[in-house]
Amino acid sequence: MSDTARVYIVDDDRAIRWVLERTLAQPDIEVSSFERADQAEEAINRQPPDVLLTDIRMPGVDGLDLMARVRERHADMPVIIMTAHSDLDSAVASYQGGAFEYLPKPFDVDDALSLVRRAVAHARERQAPARVPEGIQAEIIGEAPAMQEVFRAIGRLSHSHITVMINGESGTGKERVARALHQHSPRGHQSFIALNMAAIPRDLMESELFGHEKGAFTGATAQRRGRFEQADGGTLFLDEIGDMPAETQTRLLRVLADGEFYRVGGHVPVRVDVRIIAATHQHLEKLVEEGRFREDLFHRLNVIRVHLPRLSERREDIPRLARHFLAEAARELSAEPKMLTEAAEQHLSHLPWPGNVRQLENTCRWLTVMASSREVLIDDLPPELRDLESPGEGSGDWRSAFREWADRALAAGHTHLLEEAVPDFERILIETALKHTGGRKGEAAELLGWGRNTLTRKLKVLLPALADSAD
Repeated sequence: MSDTARVYIVDDDRAIRWVLERTLAQPDIEVSSFERADQAEEAINRQPPDVLLTDIRMPGVDGLDLMARVRERHADMPVIIMTAHSDLDSAVASYQGGAFEYLPKPFDVDDALSLVRRAVAHARERQAPARVPEGIQAEIIGEAPAMQEVFRAIGRLSHSHITVMINGESGTGKERVARALHQHSPRGHQSFIALNMAAIPRDLMESELFGHEKGAFTGATAQRRGRFEQADGGTLFLDEIGDMPAETQTRLLRVLADGEFYRVGGHVPVRVDVRIIAATHQHLEKLVEEGRFREDLFHRLNVIRVHLPRLSERREDIPRLARHFLAEAARELSAEPKMLTEAAEQHLSHLPWPGNVRQLENTCRWLTVMASSREVLIDDLPPELRDLESPGEGSGDWRSAFREWADRALAAGHTHLLEEAVPDFERILIETALKHTGGRKGEAAELLGWGRNTLTRKLKVLLPALADSAD
């Protein structure tokens, strides 16, 4: 094998091709670029490259179709999918098609070079990309950088049975992500059973999870299968796991360790094969420190952690989410779909949304019923949103808003505020700086007053999706 790596670039955007050609023009890399997928396919059939870097959406044959055709003949060829359309379908479809990596635009050119070098090394080790079974499409929307890590996690975990912990505030869509993880997994054709720990009376929780035998307690007139048995072969989603009482935590730990349990009042062990996905809005590490959550169970559940951002941390997604929920509400209610004016869309995009995605979804249902015309104006919004001052609109500055948030949090009994606020503060500044520089990390670091190494270190902790390709 030649020491020079051959890399093909396919993108209908001349500027992207120009940038990548010059970025990848290294002594050990030979670059060829193509405007159309059919041109690239002809060249690949004549002389296969070591790595293929292709846009996902192009006129004619798109990137996914090109990847599928290429991999029929060259299964070992790493394919890097580029896209500015950063949604769940693209992420999962890329991984399902066998993509080596998923690279959302805009990207840092240094990171693109690093990623191509990793792909070249991968090709030369002759390691075939993992193939994953097709699953059912899940309705999760998000183009914000904070959501791209979620999409990557779903794609990377789509071939796995591993336990997952989902963290996020109430209303951020934890069950939607859990369903997506299930549907895009080898268990996707089996049962998905969801159970909210906070909604079950304490004295009924064990029966709900593990079932009971006839006569086990007053009112147990027949044998009942619990949620573990109902989920056998599939996935059990345990929402608000932090609210599980201590005695149930002990039983759950035994099930995770042994794969079997006894129904309440039972004497015969029941064996099950269940994947656990847990979720919580609480800081489980703090609950462990306080002795309210078992440390051994925490480590059993916390194998892979997926963090869901607040809606206020992904404001660029609000217009698209609103359009989706308005269309969904119109179908559910057999009504004419409402459309937001640009002013109403902008107003919604700058509201605080303490109830997160769920609050936005409920607002869209309200508008579908209550708005008088098809076009939704600011005056058509619910009074509590219409009259709410958007951040940055009044005379107050961000410091006043931040002080009010701290006052409310402390009044509500929150603790460890710095642990919550500082990472969010830095994450917002990093995302904003990268947005202003078009993803160029060196320039973003200068805007923030950091060195490049400091920004890279912060990205690995706060926004690992944007740091992956630079490793």
